[in-house]
Amino acid sequence: MTDAGAASDEQTLRRRRLPWFTELLVAVVGVALVQAFLVKPFGVPSQSMENTLRIGDRILVNRLDHDIDRLDLVVFGHGDTWQERELPPADNPFVRVARWVGGLTGIGPSSTAYTVKRTIGLPGDRVACCTSDGKVTVDGRPLDEPYVHEDIPFTAGTLDCSSTPRSSRCFPEIRVPEENLLVLGDHRSESADSVIGCRGATDGQECARFVPLERVVGPVVMRFWPIGSAGGLPH
Repeated sequence: MTDAGAASDEQTLRRRRLPWFTELLVAVVGVALVQAFLVKPFGVPSQSMENTLRIGDRILVNRLDHDIDRLDLVVFGHGDTWQERELPPADNPFVRVARWVGGLTGIGPSSTAYTVKRTIGLPGDRVACCTSDGKVTVDGRPLDEPYVHEDIPFTAGTLDCSSTPRSSRCFPEIRVPEENLLVLGDHRSESADSVIGCRGATDGQECARFVPLERVVGPVVMRFWPIGSAGGLPH
């Protein structure tokens, strides 16, 4: 091929290439679609799921999986409280724009706060604590929970659900409403979870807070950062 022919082909390729800002827009839209419909990354901001997840871990959530099983780790959205759907509007216009971009692309802040916890109670389950040896029960059956880290103090016969004072590990039987989940943190003594308002109580369904299924982004499928700890997360 002559130099003139090569130059002509190069000019044709240049004309066919999209402008840089169009390529950037296509990339952003691609990332947004992946995060909206397939998988979405999240960072772990607190110690409530130690030692399963640590502060700074990065995890992937499967947005295609809507079948939540007991003991699944799930990410769900909320506002300043679990009862609110979104965070209150920001006064700063730059923050509002950043949240809008974050909500669209999944990159940066958004109008929704996200929390990761472990599913303990499914719709209709009856969850309580504790057995004589301090275990959580679901429909009267004790759970085996090897993942629990630094549980709340409980000593049979001394500091339990019958003693005075009562162990704050204890909470009354709670029936999970339909279309909701009851979730707990693995670091039980440092977790503001579904039963944070019920610990030490002797009765009352009203003390619990639940996660509406419609607010669940999906189950956690893997940790991808740090690299040395990347992989699936066992129950």
